[in-house]
Amino acid sequence: MVYSLTYRRPPHVDSKRGSVTSERTGASIGGSTLDNSQDSCINYGIPEALSFDRIIDGGTCPPCTTRDFMNYLIYIEHAAENLQFFLWYKDYAKRFDLLSENERKLAPVWTAEQAEAQALAIKDNPAPVKTVSAETAAIFKGSDFAAPKATVVEMGRGNPFHTPPITPNSGDEDSVAPSEYPWSDSGSTLRSGFRAPHDKKAAGAFEAAEIKLQPFTIQPFREEISRIIAIYIADGAPRQLNLSSKERAALLHALAVTTHPTAFRQVIHTVEWTLRHQAHQNFIRWTICNGNRPRVIFARGLGVGGIVGGIIAAVLIVLSGLGRGWRVLSAIGFMIGIATLVAAWKGMCVVLHGMHHRHLRPWELFAEDDDASSVMEMKKDSFDTLGTNSYEDQPWVAKYEKRNIIRKVFDREVWIQEPALRQIQDTIFLQAVLSSVVFTAICVGIFVALPKGHFY
Repeated sequence: MVYSLTYRRPPHVDSKRGSVTSERTGASIGGSTLDNSQDSCINYGIPEALSFDRIIDGGTCPPCTTRDFMNYLIYIEHAAENLQFFLWYKDYAKRFDLLSENERKLAPVWTAEQAEAQALAIKDNPAPVKTVSAETAAIFKGSDFAAPKATVVEMGRGNPFHTPPITPNSGDEDSVAPSEYPWSDSGSTLRSGFRAPHDKKAAGAFEAAEIKLQPFTIQPFREEISRIIAIYIADGAPRQLNLSSKERAALLHALAVTTHPTAFRQVIHTVEWTLRHQAHQNFIRWTICNGNRPRVIFARGLGVGGIVGGIIAAVLIVLSGLGRGWRVLSAIGFMIGIATLVAAWKGMCVVLHGMHHRHLRPWELFAEDDDASSVMEMKKDSFDTLGTNSYEDQPWVAKYEKRNIIRKVFDREVWIQEPALRQIQDTIFLQAVLSSVVFTAICVGIFVALPKGHFY
């Protein structure tokens, strides 16, 4: 079974932040109405079986799982922070709802009216002066580059607000409840042993936004919120979200008041809009390609070779004294060449498609060779809320670079388990075959109409 013959792959969406803020209408998280209907998916060239919600909820098979989506964002788009933050927020909202009513009352809801009022206040006030650390100020002291005293952030002093205390629902370990997500092997969304740096960075972010932070120490998950600020929100954070200065300031003002999930309302709308309308489309477009780049280029070369072979055969027959019927033999070269070229132009190798196979990704190739513990650590890190998304020091990078081009063209293959993806590829293959039939008929018809050459 295939989709409509007019099916088109999802178009590649460039990372243009202006379109996010101007076209965004809301998000499904937080009670808004982000368009994620079946019609919307089909318009983007994505069937309902591969919708964003289906992937996030674990309703798809490889290579279209949440793990594959994360790997794509890390290794291909280099922008995994949005999905990591989105998964954390989804889990955080669930854990917040599981708190007792008395604990939830400690963190009041951040209403839409408060958010709008805060946004207007930030818009009316000039941007805050950029702060510098005490160490940097000491270096430039007495020079023309010396910063005003008000802009110096003294991170090392014993400010009681620099270290948000552990929340009531935490023990001696992390201040988070167990996560329901299967990729969290330690039973926690956040890792332990990362307290001193994030406290300072979170406090620095509040001071940079000119917020006199006096956190309510008894609010639930205050420690966790400080970590999230240090990892995703603060300027220069290892997984800094692509937020405008106004969005960042508005979020920090909200988090200074409450740890309720509604404090993230505006930011999570931006993040989810980007995931649904940019990252998800690009991921499905990339997943449709069943071969790596060397294999696809090789397939394109074979397609061009088949077309050239068909042209040479037709010309030789026309120049000879053979009958016109012999010229139909050139259709073999045209047929194979055009079908191969059209499919390869859409990222597919017809040989791999014949077996419903795909090439293993570079980071999958050496998973069996590497130590099991290191592979598990690599997988866990990509879904961990903390840390960086750098992968240059992973073992597979150097190994794949040393791999010769022939081995890359004929790399190991694996069967495609996702039925919807196989259906899309069947549709593209059928389109390639029909295009080949049409163009072959035109080309062969032209050569058949030419008179005999009688040169030999």
